[in-house]
Parts: sequence; C-alpha cells; structure tokens
Amino acid sequence: MNENSHWWDGSQIYGCDADTTASVRTLQHGKLLINPDGRLPIDPKTGLEITGFTENTWIGLSMLHGLFALEHNAICDALRAKFPDASDDWLFAKARLINAALIAKIHTIEWTPAIIPHPVVKIAMNTNWSGLLGQDLQAVFEFLDDSEILGGIVGSETDHHTAPYSLTEEFVSVYRMHPLMPDDYTLRSATDNKVIGNFELPDVSGLAGQKVLDKVNFTDLFYSFGVSHPGAIRLHNYPRHLQNLLRDNGERFDVATIDILRDRERGVPRYNRFRRLIHKDPVKSFEELTDNAVWREEIRKVYKNDIEQVDLMVGLLAEPLPDGFGFSETAFRIFVLMASRRLKSDRFFTNDYTPEMYTPLGIEWVKQNSMLTVLKRHFPGVALALNGVENAFQPWRAVE
Repeated sequence: MNENSHWWDGSQIYGCDADTTASVRTLQHGKLLINPDGRLPIDPKTGLEITGFTENTWIGLSMLHGLFALEHNAICDALRAKFPDASDDWLFAKARLINAALIAKIHTIEWTPAIIPHPVVKIAMNTNWSGLLGQDLQAVFEFLDDSEILGGIVGSETDHHTAPYSLTEEFVSVYRMHPLMPDDYTLRSATDNKVIGNFELPDVSGLAGQKVLDKVNFTDLFYSFGVSHPGAIRLHNYPRHLQNLLRDNGERFDVATIDILRDRERGVPRYNRFRRLIHKDPVKSFEELTDNAVWREEIRKVYKNDIEQVDLMVGLLAEPLPDGFGFSETAFRIFVLMASRRLKSDRFFTNDYTPEMYTPLGIEWVKQNSMLTVLKRHFPGVALALNGVENAFQPWRAVE
C-alpha cells in the first residue's frame, strides 16, 4: 500500500493522515517545523527527519523536503501580512494549497522540459499549464479556460475522463527512472567549488545520509547537485547500488529485478503489445528495437530471439531516442497523458483554481515563482552559480 496519495498535494511534505500532518506543524501562524539552517527536525525514535514521507529517504529527498518546508513558511509570512487576523489552521491550509500548486507548476513546465529539452515538449508542457497564449493573456481572456489548448488546463473545468482519478499501472511502469540516480557523489563548496568529499549512494541514503547532512550545509548540497549531471535513462546504466540495495532495516534486494517482476505480476503488457495498445506500430525486429548492436544481440539472447517477449522496461531503455529526449518516446506518450490528467482531474487545479480558494496573493505567488526563485530565496549562496541559468534543472555554472 502506498503511504502517499496519488494527488499532486505535497503529501510527501505534509503527510497523508491527520497524525503525520500534526507532527510536522508548529501550530503557530500556519508554519511547519524546520530548523534555522533549513533542515527538518529529527525524530529521536527513528533518527530520520520529521516530514510527510521518510521511506527510502536519502539526501536528495531531504533537500527538497527542507526547501519546500521553507517555502511553505515563507508563504505563511506573506499571507499573515495580508491577513493578520487569520487563524493557524487557515494559514496552514492556504499555504499548503499554494505550495502544492507551485510544486506542480515547477514539475510541469520546468523539470519536464529540462529532461526532455525538445522545443515541442516545452510548448506541450507550457500549454498544459497555461495554454498557448500564456499566463498573462489567459488572465485577460478568462473565457479561454474552456479551451485547454488556448487557455491551459489550470483553471479549466474538472474532468475525470470517464474513470476515477488514479496513477495507472502504465504510468508507474514508464516512470521508472532509477538510472537517473548516480552511484557516486562529489560534494563541493558553493563558495569556491572545492571538493568537500566524495560519497557513494549508500553513504547518502537512510540513516547514513543524515550524518552527511550534519556535516554539509544545504547551500553546498544544492550547489553540488546543480553542477552535477544525472545518469542517462538507458540500458546498462542501472545504479549498481540499487542492484544490491541494503536498507536500514537489513533488507537487501535488487531494485532492477523488482521493476521487471512488478510489471509481470500486474499483467502490464510486454513492450510490443504495449505499443500496439497505445496505437504505435510494434517493432518488427531486434534491429528496429535498438540501434546499439551490442544491446541488440544481448536482448535477442535473453529473449530467445522472440521480439514479442521483450519486457516493457527493457524496450523503453533500449529504443532509439528522438533528438532532445532524455527518455523514450513510447514512455513519453504515457507521461504527457498522465501529466495532463493529474491536473485535469484535480479540482484544486481546475474549478477551484481561483482567487477565492487560493487568495489573490496565492494565485500571484504561483504565477511569479519558479524553482530558481525558490532556491535563491532560501539559499542565496547559490545565486552566483545560477547567473544566466534559465531553468534550475539544467546544469548550473561552476563558481571560480
């Protein structure tokens, strides 16, 4: 069972049940518990951070949880200045709503075009959010919200498209992006780019990762990640540490094997059947499946020369990539469909994406902010590395 909801509600930060949500709050001015250095407080029972989700934690999650907890509190300060008599519960609820919408916007129009830096993808994701005419014209021509192409999904009418909202099995299958995770991490100073330390994935995961957080401040961590590159989502690039993952509870397993087994257990179609079901032509040969001659023969051998038996994930990681795509075009078809549905099915991004629900300040906060502004607001020490950078998910400048 999932510990977090399928909605774009920031539940990884806020929790999905009343007890967890209560544990992350100060109960004053709507704010979340967070230390002055941007770190979340530690639960003495577990040694892990007090946040909405701690399963499979590592420093990357800690950084994002801490960053958006700080952003939540900044939103609370802005709301309280505008609404000085508002209650703690009101401030918390409004700040959460605004923060979750900002996270959804960042994912839609910043992260996606960074991992798939293709002009068509950038247009598609911006159209999803605010339409072809953009945020400013959308605000003027409010009637355009009835047309998703012109006015965008956000602010349009809620539509579940015949089925209750969920993240589908197909989406879970194509969203397996573990090869993005590096095995090795070089942490550097944001002041002079000097190496602070070299770590492997187990060193920055679970309880071990908390020790790294004790030694390296968030400014240096964000800088270190910003000047680094993720792994390619391709065959033969699965993190070695995830193939032999040892968790804090002593469990050890191969995540790559589990990815394949889960698809088979749930009856997710094999690669060619999957393509047929999304109205794409099946590949007719191993030569068509991949342009890598070595992979071609390996796959042929594993699947006994039967192209119809190739597992979905293997096919997705093997197929040739269109120019500017960080992952397969087959996967992208499901990805962009579900990215749209996550917005279209959620009343807080459609019928209730209004100044009355969010407050005028909240609507403007989402409109005006980005991952760049969030990072600079809370960790100004990274600003130099972001000079000239238009998207925080693209490579940053190394300081000298």
